[in-house]
Amino acid sequence: MQKPLVNRRILAFVGDIYEDLELWYPKLRLIEAGAEVVIAGEEAGRVYEGKNGYPCKSDITIDDAHAADFDAVLLPGGFMPDRLRRLPKVKALIAEFSASQKCVAAICHGGWLAISAGVYRGVKTTGSPGIKDDLENAGALWEDAPVVVDRHFVSSRKPDDLPWFAAAMIEVIAKQ
Repeated sequence: MQKPLVNRRILAFVGDIYEDLELWYPKLRLIEAGAEVVIAGEEAGRVYEGKNGYPCKSDITIDDAHAADFDAVLLPGGFMPDRLRRLPKVKALIAEFSASQKCVAAICHGGWLAISAGVYRGVKTTGSPGIKDDLENAGALWEDAPVVVDRHFVSSRKPDDLPWFAAAMIEVIAKQ
């Protein structure tokens, strides 16, 4: 198996009521591709409960994360983004990834995090139809598609889109 992401590090956010599949599926695909995935939550070593009951333990605190140490950021959905989008450090990290033209990958309600970070103006994107108005009001150009790639931005609508989302993330990160 090819490992196009050897020596690449990906930061992923976790919090209570995250969407289980939208974190775990890309995490496992990224690991298969050779990447190291580091999970950041508000507390290090805490086990967060997924929307469907699957646990995820954070490796580091969000406050200890530095965009310079990573090649991409994964923004899973669920109800978690509504909480994390209020944290200045989360918004600053996402803005740093975007400014450095590193992959910013959001699925479903994960787009809320990119919206609050102010990085979607003029970006072709997709997300849950439930946040379509939010995306458009933030200046994003919303498309109803399984995956949308615009420069270093990767986005998808829902768990059913995960095969396309993960493949696009790997491709974008490998080209960086």
